[in-house]
Amino acid sequence: MRDTRESRLLLVLLVVIAFALITVDIRGGEESPVDGARRAAATVFGPVENSVASAVDPVGNAIGAVRDSGERHNRIAALERENAALKTRLGSDDRNRSRVRELDNLLRKAGAGQYGIKAAEVVAIGSAQGFSWTVTIDAGAGDGIKRDMTVINGDGLVGRVTTVGPSTSTVLLANDPDFTVGTRMEKTDELGFATGQGDRPLSVQFLNGKARIKPGDRLVTFGSQADKPFVAGVPVGEVVRVDPSGGELTKNVFVRPYASFSKLDVVGVVVQAPRTDPRDTVLPPKPKPEPTVTVTVTPTPTAGPSGGPSTAPNAQPQDPAVRDENDQADQPAANDPAGDE
Repeated sequence: MRDTRESRLLLVLLVVIAFALITVDIRGGEESPVDGARRAAATVFGPVENSVASAVDPVGNAIGAVRDSGERHNRIAALERENAALKTRLGSDDRNRSRVRELDNLLRKAGAGQYGIKAAEVVAIGSAQGFSWTVTIDAGAGDGIKRDMTVINGDGLVGRVTTVGPSTSTVLLANDPDFTVGTRMEKTDELGFATGQGDRPLSVQFLNGKARIKPGDRLVTFGSQADKPFVAGVPVGEVVRVDPSGGELTKNVFVRPYASFSKLDVVGVVVQAPRTDPRDTVLPPKPKPEPTVTVTVTPTPTAGPSGGPSTAPNAQPQDPAVRDENDQADQPAANDPAGDE
């Protein structure tokens, strides 16, 4: 429609009529003359409104769902972060408890052998090139660490220091093929040399080829001159197998080390050797065998074929004097008239 004077007058007239109808409808209430027209319009346009509403509502719900999902996502993300933090803290607490136990065992070993130690933590493992078994610890020259010092943990011998830096050191583990340590057998004092074999038990060659060795025998370090590289009395391991010599001068003895080289964490470098050889005092106590319960069954006497008691292993022979008195009591007296009859 073109913007003319007539169109403007028509627009004003329509607005006035609309206001007049609204006023009449409001004042008339339920008896409003416009009520019939309103009902007719509702009948015609109601289905259209329902169709439009049914088409629009899912979109509105989806928008609300997206908005709510964003809020839920933020809550879920916050809960996930909190859960991860709790898991990290719990894991850290478990690790700390484990390290406290290891440190406690280490201090007990050092106290039993009177070793002066410097505690350290394993911070890296060496490469597998050349089948070398080494670890790096966070203690070096600044901590008093020197080359060829004995390294132990709460279980026993770990290795020896080979390289020392300002704040770190490299330790050659006892299961390395290039590692050899002098050993002494518990109680019998048989001497030998243990050599590492990687993830297999240590191989020990005893100086006495006729030494009596059996599984379960335990070994400690024999010690070196000036206590380098090994101090005496450190638990090495337990014999698990003894092979015949097969024409050789010595037996092939295999020893399971006490230390678990794949689970090293807290270790101690012996910076001061004991004044006297601790001998076997650092070895863990042997487990006590469980008592054996013996049950003894004593047979009871049973009736024999003639109705009398049968001979049983536990039957005691009757005293002859008692047996004679019983026989005399059963026989009639010599002057008894009933006996004469």
